[in-house]
Amino acid sequence: MINWSREPVLRQAGEQRSHVGMVELFYDLVFVFAITQLSHGLLEHLTPQGALQTGLMFLGVWWIWIFTTWCTNWLNPSSTAVRQLLFALMLLGILMSAALPRAFADRGLVFALAYVAQHLVRTLYMIRAFSPRTSHGRNFVRVFLWLLASGVFWVLGGLADTEARLAWWAIAIGIEYLGPIAFFRAPGLGASTTADWDVDPHHMGERCGLFVIIALGESLLITGATFSGLEWDQPHMLGFLAAFFGTVAMWWLYFDSGSGRAVHHFENAADRGSVARLAYTYLHIPIIAGIILCAVADELVLVHPDHADNMGIAIILGGPFLYLLGNMLFKWATNPRRFPPFSHMAGLAILVALSVPAFGHMFSALALGWLTTTTLVLVALWEWFSLHRKQA
Repeated sequence: MINWSREPVLRQAGEQRSHVGMVELFYDLVFVFAITQLSHGLLEHLTPQGALQTGLMFLGVWWIWIFTTWCTNWLNPSSTAVRQLLFALMLLGILMSAALPRAFADRGLVFALAYVAQHLVRTLYMIRAFSPRTSHGRNFVRVFLWLLASGVFWVLGGLADTEARLAWWAIAIGIEYLGPIAFFRAPGLGASTTADWDVDPHHMGERCGLFVIIALGESLLITGATFSGLEWDQPHMLGFLAAFFGTVAMWWLYFDSGSGRAVHHFENAADRGSVARLAYTYLHIPIIAGIILCAVADELVLVHPDHADNMGIAIILGGPFLYLLGNMLFKWATNPRRFPPFSHMAGLAILVALSVPAFGHMFSALALGWLTTTTLVLVALWEWFSLHRKQA
């Protein structure tokens, strides 16, 4: 039961809004588990249908996390009541994550109920915290109505057979992702405004950066665990090194300059709500998805360095492609430049060019893994030299 004590549940005026509480980091541990479940699920069902199902589950997991991040931007992490909320969300999140591998089998309803409960409990909490008479409170009433509508389709999908479940849940995800774009317009309440989304740039930037670290860390865990159980011969050692340097390059591309420059732009933006919605809520999706696919690709290269089928080739190329695309769009949206970064566009062009011989099975999985890693490293070096030349 939530304890509504005298401790303020909202961050107070004059308080450093960017403070990330330890309870938020504790909450994030649930999503280490969730991302691991997604990666392993894709590895076990490496088919177009398996990829589609995993992609839909990923969109749901991300939406749970990013919505909670928006809320904790306003909530006081030192409050006992806020901690109780996050602990309750953690319990529901663990149930949701545990059900992920069999969400399209016999645990669909468990997944759906745990998913919907997180959204509704958190949003009701925010309505109570702000009061529905305030602009923020009314905004969360609108959010609640949208999530209630999507929740109906989540539950219907959980009750449906496996073939129909994907369609029901795709409708649910569509409703949720359309909500911020439509400003959560609701009958009798009108639409929200970006003034209602006055998030703190440092808090949002740090929280999203931490999720990138979670995803990269999960990639390293998969690589290390897989490598430890293999023969340490030349092909497996080369596969391990390709995975490691690829992960380092991904870290560099996001954290060396991109995240810091983005927060600076965010802080000085005239419309912070729009920046938070586009750059952090939507454009981080391909970034995180790319990291998850790269983790799966690293395991494929490690276990089967000599050969990859078409689905494996798509994963090995698709992970770096999505990651570069997401970073390119994120940096373009958060920097006053006319064109996207040329380094990233060149990297994407290289990956597209590699797809022709790759799908012609001209490369082994190991060779293709090194080619994609080299591409990421080259893009990182290009950007680094370009930025440092401008500063000189």
